[in-house]
Amino acid sequence: MILVTGAAGFIGSNIVSSLNKRGHHNIIICDWLDHNSKKNNLNKLIYENIISPEKIFKYLNKNNNIELVIHMGANSSTTETNFRLIYNINTRFSRNLWKWCTENKVRFIYASSAATYGDGSKGFDDSENKIYEPLNIYGLSKYLFDRYAIKEAKKHLCPPQWVGLKFFNVYGPNEYHKGSMQSVVKHSLDQYNKTGIVKLFKSYNDKFKNGQQTRDFIYVDDCISLINWFLENKNISGIFNCGTGVERSFEDLVTSMFKAINVPPKIKYIEMPENIKNQYQYYTRANMDKVINKGYKIKALTLEEGVHDYVKNYLLSNDKYK
Repeated sequence: MILVTGAAGFIGSNIVSSLNKRGHHNIIICDWLDHNSKKNNLNKLIYENIISPEKIFKYLNKNNNIELVIHMGANSSTTETNFRLIYNINTRFSRNLWKWCTENKVRFIYASSAATYGDGSKGFDDSENKIYEPLNIYGLSKYLFDRYAIKEAKKHLCPPQWVGLKFFNVYGPNEYHKGSMQSVVKHSLDQYNKTGIVKLFKSYNDKFKNGQQTRDFIYVDDCISLINWFLENKNISGIFNCGTGVERSFEDLVTSMFKAINVPPKIKYIEMPENIKNQYQYYTRANMDKVINKGYKIKALTLEEGVHDYVKNYLLSNDKYK
């Protein structure tokens, strides 16, 4: 039996879809079905049961048939200001799952985030010895759990396999419930359909022209490929970046979206809201050397390939779900 938290969410539902394709149907979903799109994310999936996060430990303590926990559940809002709320969901809940997996010798794969790296001035190296300064509460909550996992693992108080994945800028199907936290691909297509133009933030950093702020954009299918590799390599543990190793600009991303719908790019640069100016990353690129050195071979889609697949086969399709 496999437990997937956040399984009705974006990456979580893609993981369950992949597990189903690999022949795994004995899956417990742990999530809140508080949005119709999250319910829609489950329509094509095969699973045993849905359990709310409040009841999951009661279930776990009565059932010893879980062999693997994939923990994707989180509050992923980068603008949330309620630290207690974020900490309880992203840090404390994760610690409790870690302890349960450790005590019951169950493999544990969880979602960290590139938001743990802060402004990028210290790089994006997934070394477990480097100290970073996250820019927002979400990044801090993920960073605190990373540090906890590292500390416990050094004391050998850890699951038989544990993997923390620092997801960079993931886009793809089943993200539709995320509102303002949806990818720029989805936002830009929605903007164009409503207004005939796409708005991007101006740059307030002399090193970056408008539209040239960059991210390591990764298609969700490529995240799943890395997760599947860890499932097959049970002897590998640690914290690893989940990106492509290539940075691309927001202008590149939006231009790819326009190309996918066969329309010339129409971009307008607007002022950045004051509440995010001091929390804004101008550049991210995953250093993928650590996992490559473990034997993983990156076969990620290019930005143009990923955006084309997402737009053509999902966003413009009658069936937008994985």
